[in-house]
Amino acid sequence: MLDTDIVIVGAGAAGLSLAHRLPAAGARRTAPSVALVGAPPGPLRAPARTWCFWEAGPGRFDPAVTASWEWLRVRGPRGAVVRRHIAPLRYKMIRSDDFESLVDRDLAGRPLTRRVEATVTAVAAQPDGTVRVRGTDAAGGPVELRARWVFDSRPTPRPPAARTRLLQHFRGWFVRTERPVFDPAVVDLMDFRTPQPARGLSFGYVLPTGRRTALVEYTEFGPAPLTRAAYDRALDDYTRRVLGTGATRILSTEQGVIPMTDALFPRRPAGPVFPIGVAGGATRPSTGYTFAAVQRQSDAVAGAVRAGRRPVPPPPYPARARLMDAVLLRALDTGRVDGPDLFFRLFDRVPAGRLLRFLDGRTLLYEDLVVGARTPVLPMLRTAAELPWLRRRPAAP
Repeated sequence: MLDTDIVIVGAGAAGLSLAHRLPAAGARRTAPSVALVGAPPGPLRAPARTWCFWEAGPGRFDPAVTASWEWLRVRGPRGAVVRRHIAPLRYKMIRSDDFESLVDRDLAGRPLTRRVEATVTAVAAQPDGTVRVRGTDAAGGPVELRARWVFDSRPTPRPPAARTRLLQHFRGWFVRTERPVFDPAVVDLMDFRTPQPARGLSFGYVLPTGRRTALVEYTEFGPAPLTRAAYDRALDDYTRRVLGTGATRILSTEQGVIPMTDALFPRRPAGPVFPIGVAGGATRPSTGYTFAAVQRQSDAVAGAVRAGRRPVPPPPYPARARLMDAVLLRALDTGRVDGPDLFFRLFDRVPAGRLLRFLDGRTLLYEDLVVGARTPVLPMLRTAAELPWLRRRPAAP
């Protein structure tokens, strides 16, 4: 059995980010020993993916950034365009493989942190106040660790009860075109010139890395993912009909599903096991953005360890932001608001800096009211009035 101060279960964005900070949480004599447990190669290891976020100036993970931009663009269903300059912020893209390589390089010289490859099967608090983590290695052999604290980023087996449950599901192509069709200075954040589904909304998302190269995604907010063939048909239509790319070569693909829910995640766990990342509520329900909240969560945990406090991850977003998200999700799910119109209106009528602070959950009350006034007010007020009377229901088995 391996004894350590901290075990981090899961080596995705949340686990890697926390491991990256913890070795620096104290002087060498007092820094915690850390075991980062990731799944062995196979079906349980998360596929490569892309994370995006915005920040001002140089960032901690800039060596892993594939590309960054100062301009964002939103296109309406009939072609209207809003183009926003977000400096001093930059919108940054990191590919998960590059992020993992950066973290591994930085941790290589830190003997107090070690990587463990295992499929975790049980995490259980013990009567003596420690936590035992059990699993199996790639060969099926037992792995057992004992720690003072465990940070668990695995998805919960069954999602918490919620009033509204949507999914942000998407598939992306990294493409190369024969002729220069992309503007490498501008991200198309939401392009609503896609056929809209009967429930929810859809949009294209374009992250250009050159005049001929880009990540192009088709995204829906809706009740269920599509088949791979349906995504590819939508992407083919978007790249050829809408973007007019002409001859295009697909270099690689990515696909994912992000929960968009008003479920209440555990806020202050009583024991020594703490959920982090998506499992700890780091996904912004109204947008699906997660990476920046994971960094705030990791910073707070490292600060608590440094100060000798119980390292409870704080709520990634304030209660007011979660309430506004709950209203928006319910309004979208009931069809009371037109999704493309609502998001286009926000980017058209709210200054970019304020809107991005709002999406990060960092606006003041008066700013939230100003943003709220730029939405369809009556449908949103009706939705807000009914929320207290709606029961949170568990997810279907």
